[in-house]
Amino acid sequence: MRAKDVRLLAIILAGGEGTRLQPLTRDRAKPAVPFGGRYRLIDFVLSNFVNSGYFQIKVLTQYKASSLITHMVRGWQLAPMLGHFVEPVPAQMRVGRDWFRGSADAVFQNLNLVTDVQPQVVAVFGADHVYKMDISQMVQFHLDRNADVSIAAIPVPIEEGHQFGIIKCDADGRILEFLEKPADPPPMPGDPTMCLASMGNYIFRTETLVEEITRDAEQEESLHDFGRNIITSMVGRRDMYVYDFFTNEHPGMEPKERGYWRDVGTMAAYWEAHMDLVAVTPIFNLYNREWPIRTYYQHLPAAKFVFDGISSDRVGMATDSLVSPGCIISGGHVHRSVLCPAARVHSYARVEESILGEGVEIGRRARVRRAVLDKYVRVDPDATIGYDLERDRQRFTVTPEGIVAVAKGTHVTA
Repeated sequence: MRAKDVRLLAIILAGGEGTRLQPLTRDRAKPAVPFGGRYRLIDFVLSNFVNSGYFQIKVLTQYKASSLITHMVRGWQLAPMLGHFVEPVPAQMRVGRDWFRGSADAVFQNLNLVTDVQPQVVAVFGADHVYKMDISQMVQFHLDRNADVSIAAIPVPIEEGHQFGIIKCDADGRILEFLEKPADPPPMPGDPTMCLASMGNYIFRTETLVEEITRDAEQEESLHDFGRNIITSMVGRRDMYVYDFFTNEHPGMEPKERGYWRDVGTMAAYWEAHMDLVAVTPIFNLYNREWPIRTYYQHLPAAKFVFDGISSDRVGMATDSLVSPGCIISGGHVHRSVLCPAARVHSYARVEESILGEGVEIGRRARVRRAVLDKYVRVDPDATIGYDLERDRQRFTVTPEGIVAVAKGTHVTA
């Protein structure tokens, strides 16, 4: 069977709290966190499915899901007449009085979604990673091996393997062990310097998923987690294969993009992924029209740059930066930064290596460096962020790497 012909239901796990991304997740679920100026994290996995030709998608939500649901309802309307949908599914306590107790329990409490659609395979993917993937290639891999489950994995240096769930497999990709953050990771076949880290993306035979999820629900001692419980317990009992994401290709992909996948689960990782975007020749290409990242577009005017007072340093300019619609750079300088819609930078201000959320306003002569400002932050004239970290720690969140994060709606005084 061809991957394009299979009946596939995508279940996206989007209920994550994202505590390590505070304060960005103080008022929203992690998949709703803005990324790349005009996107949300969930847009990447949804775009991958739609671009791959799969149009039946259920999104399981839980933690502070309001902005996430609003974003999907406004921006992800497919063609219901053709049986296409992207539908948010809130936690409903369908099988008891508990909210989702883990990723596997989230699917168990919504098994009616599977029986309603009756797919041949079910894709269970996370919602908070930055990557591009032609999912049909993984589906074909799964079908060709008649697998019970196929797990997407990314090669990582073996010395970093202790940070991930690591898969041990044979030369044919058959899974022999699944190890959660092992101290001594097993190398991948053919390369002793690398190991295979699970991306948390799974393709299941439908019957297998239903049986394993139901079996796990009966285990009181289980954490009801896909990686720790479902996958681990299947090893040796089921036909399981690992899909090497490094082999995946999508239309318009440049060689340097191969294997690009970022877990932006910490503020430092989130900031670093944005710095990837503003490189002169970025590894991750948002400008590939053959594999677009889709999102909800607000009705905003084009970005505007005003004042050319070169002799007085009052020049509205942005260098090595991404500037979204509705932004006004009014006599200030933005360098190696990402501006979300409707941000404004006033005269003589300077913003460097920073992410400005929607509606952020930087006052005259203010300076912002290596910072992440959530939406509607207002920085007073002459105020600074990122120049005196000891002072910043008293007011904001500062990571060990020196990235300053400012919560939504904060008024920053001089």
